[in-house]
Amino acid sequence: MQLFLDTTDTAILKDLAATGLVDGVTTNPTLIAKSGRPMLEVIAEICSLVEGPVSAEVAAMDVSGMLAEGRKLAAVAHNVVVKAPLTREGLIATAEFAREGIQVNVTLCFTAAQALLAAKAGAAYISPFIGRLDDYGADGMGLISEIRAIYDNYDFDTEILAASIRNPAHVTAAALAGADCATIPPNVFQDLFKHPLTEKGLEQFMSDWAKTGQSIV
Repeated sequence: MQLFLDTTDTAILKDLAATGLVDGVTTNPTLIAKSGRPMLEVIAEICSLVEGPVSAEVAAMDVSGMLAEGRKLAAVAHNVVVKAPLTREGLIATAEFAREGIQVNVTLCFTAAQALLAAKAGAAYISPFIGRLDDYGADGMGLISEIRAIYDNYDFDTEILAASIRNPAHVTAAALAGADCATIPPNVFQDLFKHPLTEKGLEQFMSDWAKTGQSIV
């Protein structure tokens, strides 16, 4: 399972990428706005920090606008994945991008039927929003399972990118449900390392080791 960071904070990204565990990055208009920086500049810097896919979202709502913006974003770096909304216009643009060899992450997916359409349009990634579905009273992880079954039935190449991840339990559940990737806020990524029993066990080991008076090197 690939782990992406959902951030535009390049300082945090640089720190976490040093773990060797960050496979890619996703961004969205909200994160770009919070950065307070020009979008193309942010995307270019992120692409220089990670080798994996970096999703950059179009802002236009019409097909011609999405195509113009997507082509410009794709030209920023070889690892840019154009992010398009799951709308009629977004899927028309996705199909054209696919014909041009531009990878697309179709975002804001909330039903398996939407995911089916995105795969048929040639999307490289589909982003079901798990946390937002849970907030709405629906079963976010159930959606991942449904999409996995449909994609496996028809041998679609589209990868399932679990989004709107709120906690480590979401990451585990998405992996069990068959998601190919999960995009995670930096704080949740940090929490994946942690468990109180790990910390307690390490404290005990270090205490016992200190009593031996030994040095390994």
